[in-house]
Amino acid sequence: MNDAKIMTDSDEPSFRDEHRFSIMIVLAVFLALVLVTISMAIYYGSGAAQLDLSRPGYKSIRAQVENSDSDFQNYSATGQINQTTITEFKTLYNKQAQKIESVDAFSGDPLSPDSLGIGAVAE
Repeated sequence: MNDAKIMTDSDEPSFRDEHRFSIMIVLAVFLALVLVTISMAIYYGSGAAQLDLSRPGYKSIRAQVENSDSDFQNYSATGQINQTTITEFKTLYNKQAQKIESVDAFSGDPLSPDSLGIGAVAE
C-alpha cells in the first residue's frame, strides 16, 4: 500500500465552490433585469404609461391639466383631536368614498379621465 494521500474530486474545490459569491451576484443582477423588463412591459402594455404625466415628455401638458374636483376639501393635518374633528374627518372621508364606489371597476374603461375623476387636458 501506498501511504501517499490520494487526491479525490471532493478535496478539490469545484468552479462553483470557488466562485459562489460571484455567481450569486450575476444571478441577482440577471433576475433584477428580467423583473424590470417584465414590469416595464406591463407598464407600457396596460396603458399606464399614457396616464403618467410625470414623464418628461409631458412637461408642457402638465400645466394644462384641469382639476375638476374643485369641491374637494383637504383635512387639516394639525390641531386637536376631539369628537368634532373626528366627525368632520368622517364626513369628508365618506364624501370621497362615495365618489370612488360609484365607479364601476369592471366597466369597459375604468382608467378613463371621467372614471378617475380628473379633468380633461385644456386645449
